Amino acid sequence: MPEDPEVVIPVVAEELMVDKERVPTGSVRVHRHVETHEEKLALPLVRERVDVRRVPIGKIVDGPLPVRKEGDTTIVPVVEEVLVARTEFRLVEEIRITRTAIRDHHSETVTLHRQRAEVERVNAEGETKTLDQPFIKDENMLPRA
Repeated sequence: MPEDPEVVIPVVAEELMVDKERVPTGSVRVHRHVETHEEKLALPLVRERVDVRRVPIGKIVDGPLPVRKEGDTTIVPVVEEVLVARTEFRLVEEIRITRTAIRDHHSETVTLHRQRAEVERVNAEGETKTLDQPFIKDENMLPRA
């Protein structure tokens, strides 16, 4: 038997090429709504009252006197020159200004706004589904004045 010629057997390998692409399966819609509610506020307010009192003095002094304070009272000396054989400063009066703080309570009703968001998912067929319930703020979580 004659010798067989050389046989070549090809070796074949398959290669897998994988790719991915985005396919829309749905979307999300968000609706915001503004809600209002009334709330009563009570805040302490401070105002000041000033009492002005003129106090006659009639005393001779050496010259103009500086403004001074005695407690909550500011004293503004008022002098005049008087012609005598010489000039002297006579303290005519002092203006006493006293500041007093008065505390009052003030109540007022104000309107507050709050936004509420509603989230819907829209699938590929166009059907919508609400994802969650709107958040309602617990009144016990509000800061107290």
